[in-house]
Amino acid sequence: MKITITLSTLLLLFTTNSFSQTLADLKLKPKEIPKGGYMVSDGNICITPQACNFYTDIETYSNIVGTVKSKAIQSFKSKADRGSIIYFEFDHVFKGDRFLQGLLWGKAGEPTDEHPEEYVVKGKFLIIWSFKSDSPIREKSEAKIEALLP
Repeated sequence: MKITITLSTLLLLFTTNSFSQTLADLKLKPKEIPKGGYMVSDGNICITPQACNFYTDIETYSNIVGTVKSKAIQSFKSKADRGSIIYFEFDHVFKGDRFLQGLLWGKAGEPTDEHPEEYVVKGKFLIIWSFKSDSPIREKSEAKIEALLP
């Protein structure tokens, strides 16, 4: 009986911890920003307008992708790099994968040099990186998201 209670408690702690993340937890903190002259920029500076339009008009797409609980954006620029990281938390599991692929990449169905945005869905969370594929900011953010939302 003692083992059952202990295992149940551990399971509860693990599931509570892994699903208790907030958008603030997912965002890059100042000390996590890679070296290279990056500055935080106000507003959005997405590589293509599709990603930022999705962010600003997300309510328009709610019948397709689900209802947004919260959203946030972080923008960065340096001499060699610039772009935005877009964060969404939905009320339920994100359900607009196919729609988002078409919106971001069109007929290509995957990132291209012209439309380099990439995204990840982790349950209720959707993160879009509107940066070129070799961006140090994107790489740092991706690693953080993978660590926090396995």
